Amino acid sequence: MNRLLLTLKRPFVWLSRIRYRCGYGVHSPFAYDLIVHVIHERLPYYAYGFLQKEQEWMTRERGEAWGRNDSLKLKRLLFRLVNRMQPDTVLDVGVPSAVSLYLQAAKRQADYTAATDLSELFLESGVSVDFLYLHDYRNPRLMEEVFEVCVRRSAPRSLFVIQGIGYSREMKRLWQQMKQHPQAGVTFDLYDAGLIFFDRSKHKQDYIVNF
Repeated sequence: MNRLLLTLKRPFVWLSRIRYRCGYGVHSPFAYDLIVHVIHERLPYYAYGFLQKEQEWMTRERGEAWGRNDSLKLKRLLFRLVNRMQPDTVLDVGVPSAVSLYLQAAKRQADYTAATDLSELFLESGVSVDFLYLHDYRNPRLMEEVFEVCVRRSAPRSLFVIQGIGYSREMKRLWQQMKQHPQAGVTFDLYDAGLIFFDRSKHKQDYIVNF
């Protein structure tokens, strides 16, 4: 299944998930707060306007593909997630894109690393992976390898964001495998992306969110 087909399916997926909107039926305070105040947050953040202008300027330098690889909706979600989690380390693994601006803007002091493959994934000894955005979904093998490396560096405060969890049969299988990892805690299926938290003090549950 390619990206165009996923886009065409979106209205039907949205309708099928309508009962999962806005945190309805969610009893966990942690999950409800994340869904309502981060995933579905509609208030304009201070940086959105600046980031949009910076992206437009850099797209002229780097090409249209760089600026359009990720939807604005997803980029803003990533900004909100980093802003909420306040990680010390941020890993951005996949095809270079404007999402890097949003990941870095939410916490300027974080140690940000971008990589396109394992050879560029430099991790200092003893440093945890607090935030991972893994998005080369056309290459499930690489996604799996990077996940296995990073999950060994996960900590209770870690959050991994996996893009393209429904892109192909291989990615659907991989997403199920990631959710079932012994170190994985609460997960959220947003259709375009999946969120994996590693705080095992919270009751393990898999949520579907109409994003």
